[in-house]
Amino acid sequence: MSFEIDVRKRLGEAEVALTLAAGDGATVLFGPSGVGKTSVLNMVAGLLRPDSGRILVDGETLFGDGIDVPPEARRAGYVFQEARLFPHLRVRANLLYGAGRDTGAFEDRIGFLGIGHLLDRWPRTLSGGEAQRVAIGRAVLSNPRFLLLDEPLASLDRARREEILRAIEHLRDVMRLPILMVTHDPDEAERIGTRVVRM
Repeated sequence: MSFEIDVRKRLGEAEVALTLAAGDGATVLFGPSGVGKTSVLNMVAGLLRPDSGRILVDGETLFGDGIDVPPEARRAGYVFQEARLFPHLRVRANLLYGAGRDTGAFEDRIGFLGIGHLLDRWPRTLSGGEAQRVAIGRAVLSNPRFLLLDEPLASLDRARREEILRAIEHLRDVMRLPILMVTHDPDEAERIGTRVVRM
């Protein structure tokens, strides 16, 4: 699985521009806030349209040459900085929303997250780390081709961060899901990144 990204996007007075080619593992976009890291993720996800350029995943054009694949057809699992769980659904229903019709692999796919005891809870009763593990589970259950992680550890304390770091390592090393992750934390970039792209 490879990412080929060559995009430009004007946002107000600033321009976001990035060119990269990356293979298997985790590619980390690293740099200070405001340089456009999240905008790049949103362009790869199809939530923000580049002004110019191309985006290819595993050789398939998602954007460019007259092609603009809609977000729902890109098969990207997206985990945001905030968990963004549906507040009116219990944890099980939040997870199954990601699974769609494929509920058979439920336990196999998310057992490593250690959230089985949370299935009947409401999102408002979860800690930040629990909510983020559920958000990762929902993304994984959507059967994505690749994962986009936008500062998934930013709002967590040290102990909760370690839980999520181990979960991301499992996704990278055991499930072998290609990852494009954003962080401004050098330790996270060093630990997770198969390669680190400075922006």
